[in-house]
Amino acid sequence: MKRMTHTGRRGATVGLAIASIALLTACGTTAANDSGGGDAVEELGEMEGQVSLLAWPGYVEDGSNDPAVDWVTPFEEETGCTVTSKTYGTSDEAFNLMKTGEYDVVAASGDASLRLVAAGDVAPVNTDLIPNYEGIYDFLKMQSWNSVDGEAYGVPHGYGANLLMYNTEVFPEAPTSWDVVFDKASEHAGKVTAYDSPIYIADAAVYLMHHQPELGIENPYALDEEQFQAAVDLLKEQRASIGEYWSDYLKEIQAFETGDTVVGTSWQVIQNVLEGSGAPTAVVLPEEGTTGWSDTWMIASKAKNPNCAYAWLNYIASPEANAAATEYFGEAPSNEAACEFRSEGSCEAFHAGDEEYASKIWYWSTPIAECLDGRTDVECVDYSGWTQAWQEIKG
Repeated sequence: MKRMTHTGRRGATVGLAIASIALLTACGTTAANDSGGGDAVEELGEMEGQVSLLAWPGYVEDGSNDPAVDWVTPFEEETGCTVTSKTYGTSDEAFNLMKTGEYDVVAASGDASLRLVAAGDVAPVNTDLIPNYEGIYDFLKMQSWNSVDGEAYGVPHGYGANLLMYNTEVFPEAPTSWDVVFDKASEHAGKVTAYDSPIYIADAAVYLMHHQPELGIENPYALDEEQFQAAVDLLKEQRASIGEYWSDYLKEIQAFETGDTVVGTSWQVIQNVLEGSGAPTAVVLPEEGTTGWSDTWMIASKAKNPNCAYAWLNYIASPEANAAATEYFGEAPSNEAACEFRSEGSCEAFHAGDEEYASKIWYWSTPIAECLDGRTDVECVDYSGWTQAWQEIKG
């Protein structure tokens, strides 16, 4: 979900968003798939025997990383669909990998989902063919990042916040503000980290919303030229203190374990791993709020195995599988009944279904020229502008 006060305004711009992103990606319109062109399929056929998945790390676990963590094998036994999978580190990487046509299903965050729709790389889904869709939290369904013109383009998976991670030996008291990676970053120069993606510009915008209110930022993904430049300037200042940008979560784990990194943006799943290894780290959601994700399982428009793809979407949305996957990753589940299958206190820890907590999170969205905050008197900087600026920031 998004900040609830902005849901209506964002929803009203979805049609314009698709047109704008289609031009931005220069990839044309929705391509036909093998089972029904640009329309959702009406009925399913026999399972093909395999399915290829593209997902964030920790979303498709088959016991090879940890024998005790496996929700893929039960799916394979239940459906006869053998799973192959590949992980990615950023939404840009996922977007580019989907262009290869090698994947039937992708788990996409909001900064990729509409681009995938506009590029014709994913197809609408018939939720009537996904029985477990009924159990998904209503506030996650038919949002601007997972639906277009009243059609669902996937099944919500889980949602969560990008958190501030810190070394507890360096910071004996938990930081309360993102200032430790922005205005105070020089105090730990060379040991600050940040997520390596253009969408990280929104993190700077969230900080500026609270510390430079005169900029008038209402939505960190809707930045006019002045607001955008302020965020870029802040990140260029931060660059001098960055030891390493990260997209591979294993590299960030190693950096915090060795002490090469002591503070920066992170995910709960990374803290879970570090806590298990005894590393002196902790995470916090700072007072300014944060960016975050609400991910969607989407089916490729030219899926070679559409029946197994639908089977996966239904399975991973089931209370048991959704519970296992989202708890392992470190996020709130999308299926309300999933909390019955997670460890005691887990859903409370991730504020599952808590809309007040969710109001502190700005879920990744694709920036477009038609400002997502509803303004019509200015143009906002679109994602191509963000991408160009990010390269300048990193130098």
